[in-house]
This record gives sequence, structure tokens and C-alpha cells, in this order.
Amino acid sequence: MPRVLLSPKIDFVFKKIFGNEKHPEILISFLNAVMEPIDPIKSVQIKNSDIEKEHIEDKYSRLDIKAITNSGEYINVEIQVKNEYNMIKRSLYYWSKLYEEQIIQGDNYEKLAKTVCINILDFKYLKNNRYHNAYRLKEIKTNEQLTDVMEIHFIEIPKLKKVKNSQEITDMLTAWIEFINNPEGEVISNLEMSKKEIREAKEELIRLSANSRERSIYEKRKESLLNKTSAIIKATEEGRAEGRAEGRAEGRAEGRAEGRAEGRAEGRAEGIEEGKKNEKIKNIKSFLLLGIDVETIAKGTGISVEEVKRIKEETKNY
Repeated sequence: MPRVLLSPKIDFVFKKIFGNEKHPEILISFLNAVMEPIDPIKSVQIKNSDIEKEHIEDKYSRLDIKAITNSGEYINVEIQVKNEYNMIKRSLYYWSKLYEEQIIQGDNYEKLAKTVCINILDFKYLKNNRYHNAYRLKEIKTNEQLTDVMEIHFIEIPKLKKVKNSQEITDMLTAWIEFINNPEGEVISNLEMSKKEIREAKEELIRLSANSRERSIYEKRKESLLNKTSAIIKATEEGRAEGRAEGRAEGRAEGRAEGRAEGRAEGRAEGIEEGKKNEKIKNIKSFLLLGIDVETIAKGTGISVEEVKRIKEETKNY
């Protein structure tokens, strides 16, 4: 029985394929598909092809790809399988690090090159329906671009519409995302025949999957990422539980405070109302003492005839 292929969504596998110095054309094809440069990228220098053993089992380590293109652009590519709800700030941070590392103190700022961060996400993150979004610095009102030196991409795999056959794929980015998402599918099997880079990527994936050592590393990395995911879920659930508890406590406190405030307000309202009522009773008693008839008093004060009669009886008894 043939072994199941490893998932390119796991960063260890992704880096082994797309950050492979022996097959730079895979990364070149992918970058051209994502960035769509006017002058296509012809070569890349991969800066961090090695994967340290300690990084595999460290659930907080990043197995990203760093490269420099033939045009001098600095590129960072990262794949994430779990939403940590911080991808925008995380990407900005790593972009700034990659940008800042290009020069040392005293260097001319002209040395700073275009820097691009590409985030591949196996979850929906941005509030739109596009699976690929790219951002640069632009003027708020006119949308005029300030510079292209900063470029950040988000590719959300779940937003890609389901592809039924290879004829539906009209661009290489869709082909690459389909490969990352479903490398064993019929669509990729057909694309291998016509797309050299896809075929090379698939061959590298098959090689990795058949290698016991690589599979063992893959399983360790997968486990560490699952532990990280579990930690995030647990923290989220604990946060929600604490939030609910705090919410209930705050609700009770607010309820008491609101009750006191409402009580004071109601007390004031009732006091005012009681004062008005007492003033009317006082006036009615005065009218009765003046010999004014009950019907006239009722009509003039807005008090019912029965109530005026009751007050008259109380006044007699008094």
C-alpha cells in the first residue's frame, strides 16, 4: 500500500519544497505567481535553507523562507495552519525586521530594497471574499501610492473556490495553492504533465514522503504545531470562561449599581409625585373649608369626585 504524501501545509514540508536550493525554479515560479512583477524574477538566493533540529520541536519557532531575488528584493514566505488572530501585526513585525537588517548604522538609506512578506493561511482571516490580497503604502484619500518598498500578501487557502479539473485553473497562483492544499488530487496529477515546476514540486514531495527520517521529522513538527494549536484553543477557551465570569460579576455589580441609581431616580420621582399629591390634597382641604362644592373642586384639580369626597370625610373626622 503506497504511503500517504506529507502535507505541504506543514511548514517543515513547505520549506523543504519551496526553499530547496537544488530546485530554485519552484520558488521562482511561486513568487512570480504571487507578485506578478513587470519583469519576471529570474533567479533567487535562498538565505535560510537549513532547518535546525531544535526548531522542529519548538512550537513557537518559524520555519519560513527568506530569499533575495535577482532584482535585489528581499522576500519572506511563511505558511500558517492555525489562526493566532495576530497575523497583520505579526507580518508587519517580520517585514520590519527583514527591512531593518539590510543596513547597519551609518549606511545610506538608498541601500534599502523592496521587501515583501507573503503569508499563506489555512484559515479565513481578512473580511473579504478574495483569496489573495496584496497591500502597499498609499495615501488615505487619493489612494496614491507612496512607495512599493513595502508589500505584504495574504493568501487564504479556504477562500479559493473548489477546482474540479485542471482546465479551470487559469493562473499559476491557483495551481500552486491547489498543490499546497491537495497535492494528491486529480487536478495536480493532470497539471504535472504540463507544468514543469509543479512536477518538480510533486517529485520532491514524493521523495520526502518516502524518506523515513524526513517523515519522522515531519511527525515531530506536526505534533509540535498541534500542541501549539491546542495551547491556543485552551487559552481562548480559558479567556472566554474568564470573560463570561467577569461579565457575570460585572453584570451583577452593574445591576446593583443600576438598581441603586434607578432606586434613587425612582425615589426622587416618587417623592416629587408624592409632593404634588400632598399639595393637591392640601388645596382640596382649603377649598372645602371655603365651602366650595365637591364637583367644582374635582373639576378644578383633576381629582375624582370620589377622592374629593374621601378627603372631605377625613377632614370632618380630623
